[in-house]
Amino acid sequence: MITFRLDRRSGVTPYLQLVQQVRQAVRLGWLQEGDQLPTAREVVAALGINQNTVHKAYRELERDGVVLSRPGVGTFVLASLSARRAAQDPAIRHQLDSWVTAARDAGLDDDDMRAVFEAALAEGEPAAPRQAEQRS
Repeated sequence: MITFRLDRRSGVTPYLQLVQQVRQAVRLGWLQEGDQLPTAREVVAALGINQNTVHKAYRELERDGVVLSRPGVGTFVLASLSARRAAQDPAIRHQLDSWVTAARDAGLDDDDMRAVFEAALAEGEPAAPRQAEQRS
């Protein structure tokens, strides 16, 4: 089961943080089809947020086809967000772990690393256009 965390300094609304954490956990295989999410009551008790915030996050995930809510039973992961399991590839994970170690050794904190990573993502070409160019 997922354990939610909130970063109140991030500027990202709590409901969106919950949505992002579920999507990431599904992409990385930490949540599988059929896994149950914590109840709204459990999330409220753990994080001290409004129950409507949790319901809003779960509704968005349901609308996107990630989860299925069954009243009186719970909210369950419906499908994987990734057709490819590259996010679980040991070689990719090892390279990323090595990069994080090198970044920490260079004195970067978590926020610095996120900024570098986000910049690299923004500067890189999207995969889909590159693949289309290769087919031409």
